[in-house]
Amino acid sequence: MNHQNLNKTDMQGKGGNIRLRRLLAAFISVLLASCCMNPTEQDVSGKLDAIEHIIVIYAENRSFDNLYGLFPGANGIKQATPEQTTQLDRDGTPFTELPPIWASKSDEPPLVTHLPNKPFQIDGPPLNLPASVSTRDLVHRYYQNIEQINGGKNNRFAAVSDAGGLVMGYYDGSKLPLWKWAKDYVLADNFFMGAFGGSYLNHQWLVCACTPQDLTAPVELRAQLDESGHLKRKPESPASAMQGAPQFFDATFTPDAYSVGSIQPPYQPSGTPPAANGDLRFADTARHPLPPQTTKTIGDTLSDKGVSWAWYAGGWNRALVDGMQAPDIKRSVIYAHKAGSPNFQPHHQPFNYYARFAPGSVDRQEHLKDGDDFLKAVAEGSLPQVAFYKPVGHLTEHPGYTDVLSGDQHLNEVLERIRHSPLWPKTAVIVTYDENGGFWDHVAPPQGDRWGPGTRIPAIIVSPFAKRGVVDHKAYDTTSIIKFITRRFGLEPLPGVRKNAGDLLNAFAFE
Repeated sequence: MNHQNLNKTDMQGKGGNIRLRRLLAAFISVLLASCCMNPTEQDVSGKLDAIEHIIVIYAENRSFDNLYGLFPGANGIKQATPEQTTQLDRDGTPFTELPPIWASKSDEPPLVTHLPNKPFQIDGPPLNLPASVSTRDLVHRYYQNIEQINGGKNNRFAAVSDAGGLVMGYYDGSKLPLWKWAKDYVLADNFFMGAFGGSYLNHQWLVCACTPQDLTAPVELRAQLDESGHLKRKPESPASAMQGAPQFFDATFTPDAYSVGSIQPPYQPSGTPPAANGDLRFADTARHPLPPQTTKTIGDTLSDKGVSWAWYAGGWNRALVDGMQAPDIKRSVIYAHKAGSPNFQPHHQPFNYYARFAPGSVDRQEHLKDGDDFLKAVAEGSLPQVAFYKPVGHLTEHPGYTDVLSGDQHLNEVLERIRHSPLWPKTAVIVTYDENGGFWDHVAPPQGDRWGPGTRIPAIIVSPFAKRGVVDHKAYDTTSIIKFITRRFGLEPLPGVRKNAGDLLNAFAFE
């Protein structure tokens, strides 16, 4: 063999060895990645069958910093940067002090003035409002939330709010009953509301990870936007937030007819009274309910797999009786804010928007139930495999028509009932909030899509399988709940669930 052939053969051998070494390195890399994979991803997912019941408890309108900004070990208010805490006026200049806390009615004097331009404690001076006292409501709508977040800087909350400086308020959450559950189990400090804006849209994202569209929406119900994509200001809108709340050309729908604001369901109970002839449409656009929806929901995927489930709503049975009355009869339950009223909120009942759960349907009878049925099923140990529990309005912690403490106490009682029920040894409970309620939070939402995620909210995972005394920093949003349920029961994935949202497995540690 000559030198030329020898060199050629030698090079071929070397090339083969190089390829072999590369293949071997790749195999070892995969093996090491598998061995070193987060135990949550490798081990926990294979043990999810131990969880026989998943309970989702959905409260209202609190940002993470508003309730848990002082929680030890969490990314709280003390971790906020000056850029995030220093609020900017509408012209982009920092406030010398926060705007006054405006009263709910524009003709009333402001509640508090001369607050420093930084977060302040609501249950401390100068407000000194304990968690047992309701504050006024704050605007919490789709376009406003986007503008308040301001690309993740979170420095436009006060400028865009109708409540002025109240947006920067927070509580000493250690005085609340749920704080102990968060301390004993898992508090997620990187959990974001699924969609920008308010309760209606975030309830939709909880069950379908989608934003309903109605191409028949009248033009007067569609928002008007400026060249930057923000809401247009009305001519009478104050130039500075120091002079009053902004005035927008806001509406229920986007210009391309997606429903992002609170719109009523087509079925009773609804804030839209029943029509005498049974029509769902009304000449009065203010009574334009959303048409029955057909998008696939988590309820559909659960039913398709034969997994038992139900949506339990506090006050549902009473609201059904009230909502089915003729339009000329005074509606005593729906939207009632008077003392002693359950304050049922129809737009917090997402499945009531879907044709599959229309009145008279088998699915409605089987899956839409009253809150009392939930508490009874907990006590008996007869809860379905997946249960959503929506407290009645006056127990949701929603600003404006209830306080923090009463709802927190109620949720504490519900968790105690679950822990002392036959269900406890095989149950996982997720307690979270639909959205931030207009309150500031300092953490920038992760990259998402047109609809969200929005502002950070609290989430607590309680279970005998949950880690103990842990703050979970993994990134989640409302669609993570769908992802967790889907993974546990092997369901068809819903397309709107975000790929970069965690599946909550990091909160668990199976033995």
